[in-house]
Amino acid sequence: MRNLLVVLSGPSGVGKGTIAKKLVEKESDFALSISCTTRKARRGEVDGREYFFLSKESFLEKKENNGFLEYSEHFENYYGTPKDFVMQKLGEKDVILEIDVNGGLNVKKNFPEAVLIMIAPPSREEVKRRLIKRNTESLEKIELRLKRMDFELEKQSEYDYTVVNDDLNKTVDKIIEIIKKEKNR
Repeated sequence: MRNLLVVLSGPSGVGKGTIAKKLVEKESDFALSISCTTRKARRGEVDGREYFFLSKESFLEKKENNGFLEYSEHFENYYGTPKDFVMQKLGEKDVILEIDVNGGLNVKKNFPEAVLIMIAPPSREEVKRRLIKRNTESLEKIELRLKRMDFELEKQSEYDYTVVNDDLNKTVDKIIEIIKKEKNR
């Protein structure tokens, strides 16, 4: 059976990171892809665990050398999926990639066999509550993320699946079902 590249996308605060971690905890055949970013590490984040934290110059050099499956700039920072890291991990396991919607669509262009799963929120109010509770950004930045949510959710039809994250464990089980189904195709 082939290993899959599974892309999880959705608005900020929808629970993508938590879902991705739960998938890896629950299934030993899953590995998390680690993205590169130029943003500063948040409290508790470790280089090479949550992200590869790069300088803007290093990031742009990697981009020029075709080192990303996808990359983007938003909220004044660059984000990218390192091609070499993903290909190495795909040789071992299914790879879970947690990225924004545009990144997911770009991965699909560069890696058509990727499976795209949109994680949707149960409500706008719940997303706002989660972002405030996360306590990592100003209210102004939270409002920017909420404005972007509508744009991201409009891209659902371009994804292979949509899963509403209203119950974490049920969401994780649903995604595992999707992965098993795709592996058996």
